[in-house]
Amino acid sequence: MRRLAATAATVAILTFGHLGATGPALAQTTMKLVPQADLKLFDPISTTAAISQNHGLMIYDVLFALDSKMQPQPQMVQSYTTSPDGLKWTFVLRDGLKWHDGTPVTAKDVVASLNRWGKHTSRGGYPMFQRTDTLTAKDAKTVEWTFKEKFGPVLQMLADPSLPVFIMREKDAMTDPFQQVTETTGSGPFIFVKEEWVPGSKVVYKKNPAYVPRSEPSDGMAGGKIPKLDRVEWIYIPDTNTAVQALLAGEVDAIEQPPYDLLPNMKKDKNITVRVLDQLGKMGHIRPNHLHPPFNNLKARQALQLLVDQKEFLAAMVGNPEFEKECYAIFMCGSPLAVDKYGEEYRKTNVAKAKQLFQEAGYKGEKIVIMQPTDQQLIGTISMVIAQKLTEAGINVDLQATDWSTVISRRVKQDAPGPGSPGWNIFTTWWTGIPMSNPLTNAPLSTTCDKKNWFGWPCDEELEKLRTAYISAGTVAEQKAAAEALQKRYFEFLPYINTGQFLAPVAYRNSLTGVPNALLLVAWNIEKK
Repeated sequence: MRRLAATAATVAILTFGHLGATGPALAQTTMKLVPQADLKLFDPISTTAAISQNHGLMIYDVLFALDSKMQPQPQMVQSYTTSPDGLKWTFVLRDGLKWHDGTPVTAKDVVASLNRWGKHTSRGGYPMFQRTDTLTAKDAKTVEWTFKEKFGPVLQMLADPSLPVFIMREKDAMTDPFQQVTETTGSGPFIFVKEEWVPGSKVVYKKNPAYVPRSEPSDGMAGGKIPKLDRVEWIYIPDTNTAVQALLAGEVDAIEQPPYDLLPNMKKDKNITVRVLDQLGKMGHIRPNHLHPPFNNLKARQALQLLVDQKEFLAAMVGNPEFEKECYAIFMCGSPLAVDKYGEEYRKTNVAKAKQLFQEAGYKGEKIVIMQPTDQQLIGTISMVIAQKLTEAGINVDLQATDWSTVISRRVKQDAPGPGSPGWNIFTTWWTGIPMSNPLTNAPLSTTCDKKNWFGWPCDEELEKLRTAYISAGTVAEQKAAAEALQKRYFEFLPYINTGQFLAPVAYRNSLTGVPNALLLVAWNIEKK
């Protein structure tokens, strides 16, 4: 059976074009990774899609990164200083930084990249730029940032690992932040090989021989990022069983998100390591569209929350108590700002009450459009379960099966749902715990009323005032008090619905060594026997 399964995986890979005879001969140091999704959006600033962020980590570099203790450490920065009043910050770039085209990285590139990053209201940079006085390049290597009022978590925002401040060339960073950049020239440890990109099949990166890593040892997402592999190939295999069989057969080297139900098969194989890199975990997520009925009405969002039993969702998503945790703390259970209070009325489902609330919200049987990415096991399962729960509550559900790339392209649309419209009522996803545990990097908690915040576009001035209070908090006690106030307001307004906290292991063959103790399965410092 093992031989037959492996053969089936090989045939599938050949069918997808992953191991075709054309193209350059593979180097001995080629790592083949099955990514979580197909890469279609190459600009990690214009989207929050995790696959695009992973692409950014391959080809771009960042100013700061989090170490294994979640402390920000310099990456592209050689040194930095701040004035006694905390209003002026100076950053000096380190030597040896070059773009993939051989030109030097300059302070002007950094300033343009920061300005572009700061225009997205869902990112930590937005409140920073609301308080910015000036941001200038003082010389080729020096950036000076002056604030109108003190902004405490500057380094924490610059080191955010999930929505990073990727530094681009100035001419690329001048692109409208809500449009895709057209070039993919970075300064990071790997170079994107555009001519070998096969949409829906394969993405190829090669080592950047000019990259100068930091001298410190690798530590979390920080430290020396040494590109030891000649090539990295992302082999997109949407069928998870086929992906696992390819791993077991040695046809691929790693799977970023292996399916939970097949973990026992991988654990039994002495050639496979199954490992949790992110110990805080991730959070399942239901995002209603606040622009259109019924979820522009608070009562409909309350009804939605009353239909969510986290145990039920986790059992469907994960199905293994080892990796599951019920959690009603919006800043993640186990994090410094976790608050386990408020919203107690939502910890038990109540279908009858949900029906009543939908009626009070004015729901009259119109279709509720839910996008279901069938190539994403976790996300697709959340969509399927909430569709079932809504149906039980008498809601007319239109569950639209698609792929994740289509979801991330379509969720930006603000059109009203209806026949022939790209509009939607609900999409589902998950978030990494680190950004969710911070009020400023928790993108779906942004409730600015300019329709430029994260998809779903909630508007609540009170939540925004409370996020501002967190920025102004000077002590740990004040930060915790601000977080508790945010937790209380969250359950009063319900910008989104959590479906439970979970750990997501990676799986890789033991021929790979040096896999970093990072939050993600990153390619630097990895060697292949």
